[in-house]
This record gives sequence, C-alpha cells and structure tokens, in this order.
Amino acid sequence: MRDRVIMHIDMNAFYASVAQHLNPTLRGRPVVVAGDPKKRNGIILAKSREAKAAGVITAEPLWQAQQKCPGLSIVMPDYAAYKRYSKLARLIYYDYTNQVEPFGLDESWIDVTGSLALFGNSPHLIAQEISERIKSELGLTVSIGVSWNKVFAKLGSDTDPGDGITHITRKNYQEVAWPLDAGNLMYVGKATRRKLHSSGYETIGDIAGAGDYYLHKHFGKIGFMLRSFARGEDNSPVRIMDPARADVDYVIKGIGNGLTAPHDLCSPSEAKALLWLLSESVAQRLRESHLRCKTVCIGVRSASDLLGYSRQITLNTPTCLTHDIANAAFGLLEANQPLDADHAIRSLHVRTTNLVDAREQVQYDLFGNTEALLKEEQLDHCIDALRNRFGNGCIRRVVEMTDEAMAHLDIKRDNTVHPIGYLR
Repeated sequence: MRDRVIMHIDMNAFYASVAQHLNPTLRGRPVVVAGDPKKRNGIILAKSREAKAAGVITAEPLWQAQQKCPGLSIVMPDYAAYKRYSKLARLIYYDYTNQVEPFGLDESWIDVTGSLALFGNSPHLIAQEISERIKSELGLTVSIGVSWNKVFAKLGSDTDPGDGITHITRKNYQEVAWPLDAGNLMYVGKATRRKLHSSGYETIGDIAGAGDYYLHKHFGKIGFMLRSFARGEDNSPVRIMDPARADVDYVIKGIGNGLTAPHDLCSPSEAKALLWLLSESVAQRLRESHLRCKTVCIGVRSASDLLGYSRQITLNTPTCLTHDIANAAFGLLEANQPLDADHAIRSLHVRTTNLVDAREQVQYDLFGNTEALLKEEQLDHCIDALRNRFGNGCIRRVVEMTDEAMAHLDIKRDNTVHPIGYLR
C-alpha cells in the first residue's frame, strides 16, 4: 500500500509579509506588526525577516525592539487583510486537493495522495508549483514540509529557514528528524522540554527510543503519543474542508474573546462595559455557529501585578443570548473581587464551553418565561442580521457605551480565531 503524501504549508512571517505586500515602500525594510502602546498592548505580534535579522523577537515590548533596530517600521494589525490572504492561499490549495485542513491563518495541511497522478507522480513538483503560485499571485513566500504523516510534514516546514521545501521520508527521517532538538516536536512545550532535558532526553530521536516506564511515570498517556509522533506513527487524516465555509468540519469545544482594556478598569460600570462587549462578540459567534452554551467562564488579569485567575458557572438552561452570557460573566466577576481602584483590572476574557446544537430541543425552566426568552433570541438574531449587513457598530447597547474609551471598539471584527487544536 502506498504511503500518503501530506504537505504542511506555512506562510513565512505572515502578518509582516502581508503588510509589506500591501505597502511596497516597506519591502526590504525591517517591519513589525505591533499593538498600539496607547491602548497598552504595544508588543511585537510579528516581524519581517529583516527585523528578525536585527534581533527583534515576537512578544517583546515595542520600545525594546526599537532600541535594537532604530529604523524599525511599525504597522498596526489588519486582521481583515490576514483573513483575505489566508483564504486566497487556500483557494490555491484547492486546485491540488479537496483535503485541506487549516491550522490557523497562515498554516495548512493538504493531502495530495489522490491527485499525484495529475502532476507526474511528483510530490516535489506539486510543492514547487504551490510555492511559486503563492509567490506570484499573493506576493508571499512559504515553507513546505512533505512527508507521509502530518507531524513530520509540519516538522519539515517548521525547520525550513524560509521559501524552501523539506522532504521527510521513511528513508531519511532518522537522519533528518531524529537529531533535532526535542522542542521541535509537536506538543513538546517548554515544561515538557524541561522534563525531558532533566532526564537526558535531548532530541526527537531520544523521545523515539524512550521506554514505557519512563513515559508513563513522567507524562502519562501523552508520553506515548509523543513517542509515536517521534517515530512517524501519526495516522490522523487531513480533514476535508468545505470551500464555501472556508473552514474545516470540526467540533467546536468553546468560543471566547478577550481584550486588554484601553485603561485600568476601576469601577463596576467600566468592567460591565467591557464584559458586555466581549459577551456580545461571543454570543454572536455562538448564534452564527448554531450553538448554545451551558457554561460561561471569565478570565481576569490584575493591573497591579499582571497575575490572573479564571472562574466559571454552569447555567440551568443552554443559551446563546447576549443578555444571559453577559449577566453570568458580570456575576462571576462581582462575586470574586472588589471593583475599585485598589483592585484595578487590566484585561478580561469571556469564554463559553459545554456547547450544544442550537437546533436541538431545549428544556426551558418550567417556572420561567419561555415566550420572553424566545422573543429575546429572535431579537438577537435580528440584530445579527443588521450587523452583518451594515457593520457591528450599527446597533450598540447603552451599557457598552458608558465608557467612552471602549464605546467605539469592534471586538468581534478584530477578534483573532486561533488555530484549532491538533488533538481536537
């Protein structure tokens, strides 16, 4: 039986490259995409190759990056542009296969096993053609990893310096993959890397040869998964994507949104304004996905020490109503900390989990006002329709406008949907 041919395509320095393509005067110059220091989120989100060569690193403060590179060009994030370029790239992938699985805006796996015969049975030819098309049609470069499984395909693109194609095959994986640092393997984060290092496991090859006792004792089930990854034993499929939805057919486990406030939140009205804005965004996405939630969670980060905590509550009835989610979130916040200047809040996050299909029958509270709830849900759907047509700012709730600094934020539009977890 023939091995699968899977590619992982990673658009190089994606945010910064999009900025350079949209503004030709930035090409060849050190560029960073950064938050707005006036909004207290002035950190480096992405950097161009030129900025990287000057020592600029992701997530460092903007002022620090400017010290390293005085001629640094700074651009604000443009998530609408990133989504557009991401979709255009995937449209190119569709020309080679219908098995396309995004892993965030700038990465995708594709399985070209079934279409190889159309391209001379040459995986390298397909990878090369995709690379050239991305460059000529979108003005970006990509790193492509080619292998018989998703893990090694991603490893190939991750270790490519840029604009290259890396093949990891059954014949060469021990020479190519195994000498690499263990931290290059999927799901080996900093904490896992430290555990491995403390026991003398330094490379991917070391993980591949680890014994059952060690893996079970230190990592449990995930240890055996990592060993399988290191040995190239990943059999997970590349999911078929629906081009009309520009999304994969996957089970959504949670929908959330968070924001660093433009100023410290020092009163109940300020905290409530941001929680309602966040809840509005989350509830709108729930309704778009035909889902209701059973659990509402909040995340809170302090302004004084930047430490945070999270709390959650399970609702009696699944809901997708903005009102229900916002009230649950604010109730959690009020119950867990004073809302005053001595306990100022820097950022808030609202997340919904335990999701159920909104098209399923809901058992409402016997003593509640079911008719009023159904009318409120119809009203929320009506507001969604108006916002989809005229923009999210066409209708605003009074509670969201009580804080002038946040009154004109479009949190839903600017929200970044993060990569779908590989393990789902």
